[in-house]
This record gives sequence, structure tokens and C-alpha cells, in this order.
Amino acid sequence: MAPLAIGIDIGTSGARAVAMRPDFSIASHAAVPLDRFGANGRDPAVWWTAVEATLKELLSGIDRAAVRSIAVDGTSGTVLPVDSAGRPLAEPLMYNDKVLDDAILAVIARGAPEASAAHGATSGLAKALAFQLVPGVARMLHQADWIAGQFSGRFDVSDENNSLKTGYDVEAGRWPDWIAATGMRMELLPKVTRPGSVAGRLTTEAAERFGLARDVAVVTGTTDGCASFLATGATTAGEGVTALGSSLTIKILSDRPISAPRYGIYSHRLGDAWLAGGASNSGGKVLAQHFSVARIIELSAAIDPATETGLDYYPLGIAGERFPIADPALPPRLEPRPQSEADYLKAMLEGIAGIEALGYRRLAELGAPKLTSVRSVGGGAANAAWTAIRQRKLGVDFLAALSDEAAAGTARLALKGASEAGLL
Repeated sequence: MAPLAIGIDIGTSGARAVAMRPDFSIASHAAVPLDRFGANGRDPAVWWTAVEATLKELLSGIDRAAVRSIAVDGTSGTVLPVDSAGRPLAEPLMYNDKVLDDAILAVIARGAPEASAAHGATSGLAKALAFQLVPGVARMLHQADWIAGQFSGRFDVSDENNSLKTGYDVEAGRWPDWIAATGMRMELLPKVTRPGSVAGRLTTEAAERFGLARDVAVVTGTTDGCASFLATGATTAGEGVTALGSSLTIKILSDRPISAPRYGIYSHRLGDAWLAGGASNSGGKVLAQHFSVARIIELSAAIDPATETGLDYYPLGIAGERFPIADPALPPRLEPRPQSEADYLKAMLEGIAGIEALGYRRLAELGAPKLTSVRSVGGGAANAAWTAIRQRKLGVDFLAALSDEAAAGTARLALKGASEAGLL
């Protein structure tokens, strides 16, 4: 009987889980939407109910006795205050929620180093500062921390990736002194460990609830973005992963941290390497403003990806770009418009591919390794014409992603923790 590790991904729309063997093959997977349990996707009770239902579905298809470890990933920058028993004390502030208190933002801006990911209205630190006045608060947790605590009973531990936007100094391995100078109560911040570290074992209640052994390890997880990268199987410096979803996001594995806050670039540590990248305002959302999914499929079949339209598009939905060009007033460039709809789509695909290529060049200019290969995830990865255009512009090997499920990346961390604990 091959041992199994379980990765759980709690996202904006639902919960997903993967059971993985030590050779990284997937034994089973399950998914449950959040809206099955209520309309409020920011309610921790809804998160947990969805995770519970997903895990029970997953376990129904495998041998529960084979499970050795569990890890969780969550949305980056989602923060909630809890009491000493881990009970939420306020509605969480989600990954894209902004703190509108100018005094909080100003004190972070004064104290945080330029390279810190704690800058900005959506940072974890801004949310923690806003929440620390909640009566009875004992700890600030990230979404993944809180879900993992339902398994381990520990509500005082986080991982380096989730803690980055809350101001954790990954290179120094500690919460930096400047955070205290913002007025943050340091005792509220969790203990931080590397992703893939054993944080504890299942509580008696959790073991009985899911029919698992008490010695199953609960392993610290990561953010959803880092988990998605891990899931692809990229392991070597220079390997990149492009996510072609509503936005264009690129990440590259680096042998050193890369930081350029003005471009929204910062680095997560993954083992002994670093994951650096950025997100453009271009992407699938812009395409959807002009074409339906069905029309994109139809028109793509008529595109010759080996030729150029000669149109120099920079597809944006509205003015403003963050990466690889930092210009809040950058206008969309979608003219002149050809008569052929297929050519119009092709020029937009070329434009987004050009932004992708510029993004990887920008990372290299900032000190990242030269791009050696790309794995693609997201809905756009299935478009053969777009893939051919991208291959032509990037000039590197395109490799198949082993998985595009974030839960599979988190399962890899669960395997790591189980191995280090001698459970495999």
C-alpha cells in the first residue's frame, strides 16, 4: 500500500483536494464549490464546511489508512483575527480587500523597507494593524493557517509564503523590528516556519471526524500562487510558469531573491530557491471584452501562428499597467483594427505574448536567471494557436505542466513534511 499525502486548496470559488503518492502521481482528487454552503465566500465557517465536504469526498475513494500528512494553501494576503481558541472575531479581509485607513498605510510606508511586500492597501500587515483593536484578539492568521488549525488545533503558526505580505523577512528568518515601530502588537503575529514543515498532528476530534490515524502530520502549506507553481513540476532555476487566466501572471524559479516593488515583484522562498514574478493587467479578461469563449475557439482555428500581423498591440481593458511596465496611465493599444476578426484576435494574442516575453526579460534584467523553459496553466494554455505564437516570441522549450491544480502543489509540501518526519 503506497502512502499518501493530501493537499488542500481553499480558493475564492471553492475547495479542492488531492491525494498524492510519493512518486507525485495523483491517487484521487475532489472539489466542492463554496456557494453550496452559503453566499458569503468570506465566512470562515463556509470555508471549513467546504473543506470538510471536499476531504470526505476525497477520502471516500482512497484507503484512509494510507494517509500520512495534510497541508493547506490559501489566498495570499487574506487575514483574520482569532481568539486564543482559534475562533474568528471578525469577518476576514480577503486577498483583494483594501485597508482604507490612511494612517495605517502611512506608518507602514514610513517604516517598511522599499523591498518589503508589506507595502500597499491590500497587504497582510495593513489588515493586521486594522484588526489588532478587535476585543479579545489573540492572534492574526492567514486563511491557510486557520484551516490547518482545524486539523492540528494550533492557531499560532504560519509559513513563510503566507507571511511575506504581512512583513515577514524571509532572508533573515524573522519578523523584523520595524514592524513593532508601526504599532503592531508583535505577540499577535504567528510563529513562522518554512513551507513543508510539520506543525503538529491531527487532533483527536479531527482524526475521528475524518476516520484518519491520530499520527497524521499537519504540514505548513503556502499561498495559492506558490502552490500552483509547485504543481507544474518546475524545479530548476530558469524554469518559468505562465498563468493565462483573467490576468497574465508569470513566475520564474531563481537562485536569488528578486525584488522590485514598483513592478509588484517580490520573491517567495521555495526550499533553497526563490520564486519571483509579476502580474500584468493584460490577459483573458481583456479578450473577454471583445470575444466570447466560443468565438475565440472558432477564430483561433483560422489563425496562422507562424506569421505576424505587424500590429503592435498592448491589450488592456482600461488605462494602467503594473508589470512589466509600471505606468498607472498606460493607455490600451488596440488600433488600427483590421477588417478580419481573426486577425484582430491574432493581434491581441500576439500583444499578450509580447507582454509575456517582456516580463521574463524584465525579471532577467533585475537579476533572475535567463528563461530556459515555460510551463503554461490557466484557460489560455489550451489554445494551440496562442501557444504557437508564444513559443515563437519566447524562443524556449514549452514543457507540459504535471498538474494545474494548486492542491497538487500543496500535496507535494505534505509529502515533504511526511518524508522529513519519517512517515513515508
